[in-house]
Amino acid sequence: MFEFFMAGGVAMYPTLLFGFLLVACSILFLFQPEPRYLSSLLGLGATTGAAGMLGFCLGLMNSLRYLHLVPPAEQLQIAALGCEESLHPLVLALVLLVIAGIFVSIGAVRAMGLFRAPLRSP
Repeated sequence: MFEFFMAGGVAMYPTLLFGFLLVACSILFLFQPEPRYLSSLLGLGATTGAAGMLGFCLGLMNSLRYLHLVPPAEQLQIAALGCEESLHPLVLALVLLVIAGIFVSIGAVRAMGLFRAPLRSP
C-alpha cells in the first residue's frame, strides 16, 4: 500500500485529504442520517473525484512531456509505466468514493426504516 501511495506522487495527498473528509462525513451520515449532511457529502465527493482526476491528468502530462528524451525502443514501455503511475490518484479517489457511497447508502436505508422490526400487537 505504501508503494502504491508513493508511486502516485504528490497528487495523492490532496486526494487522500478530501477523501478522508468525505469518508468521515459519510460515517457521520451513517449514524445520524440528516439531510443537512448531504450538501457536504456532495461537495466532498465532487472534490475528491476532481482531485483524483487532476492528479491523473498532471501525471500523464508529466510522463508524456519527457518521452522524447527516451530512446525510441523504450518509449512505449516508459509511456505505459507513466500512465500506470498516473492512474494511482484516480484509483485512490474511486476507492474512497465507493467506501463513502456504501456508508451513505446504509445511512439512507436506515433513515427510510426499511429494516426495522415490525411492532407487535399485544
